[in-house]
Amino acid sequence: MATPEINIKNKRARFEYHLEDEFTAGIQLSGTEIKSIRAGKASILEAYCIEQEGEVWIRNMHITTYANGSIYNHQPRADRKLLLNKKEIEKITKFLKIKGNTLIPIKLFLSEKGWLKVLIACATGKKLHDKREDLKLKDDKREMDRALKR
Repeated sequence: MATPEINIKNKRARFEYHLEDEFTAGIQLSGTEIKSIRAGKASILEAYCIEQEGEVWIRNMHITTYANGSIYNHQPRADRKLLLNKKEIEKITKFLKIKGNTLIPIKLFLSEKGWLKVLIACATGKKLHDKREDLKLKDDKREMDRALKR
């Protein structure tokens, strides 16, 4: 059985933040949540991660309710537990203690075994001038590509 490709990304993450360490984590989901995600009905644009009592949780991740679900359907914006190793959680906890640091999801994907995984990154916010510099570099690269194409 070929698993369909899940392509749910946080496109604004690299523009809004300086990304440092990246971790791959599993997500604890219910049946209707995974069915909605496999249908592509999820968004991580406004999501972020927190550390609570030695566990890492993802907040504000929107998973649309499953159309064929019954009364046992899930809540669209519930907190969901991320499955990480103890060493990874300790590293994340140390990073989050520094003011201005955050943990954001970058991408949702299926592993080779068919498990849903999320790529999360330790990040610090960019200033306005950093964002402008990124836009300038992007425009310059686009102009060079156009010139080479001709």
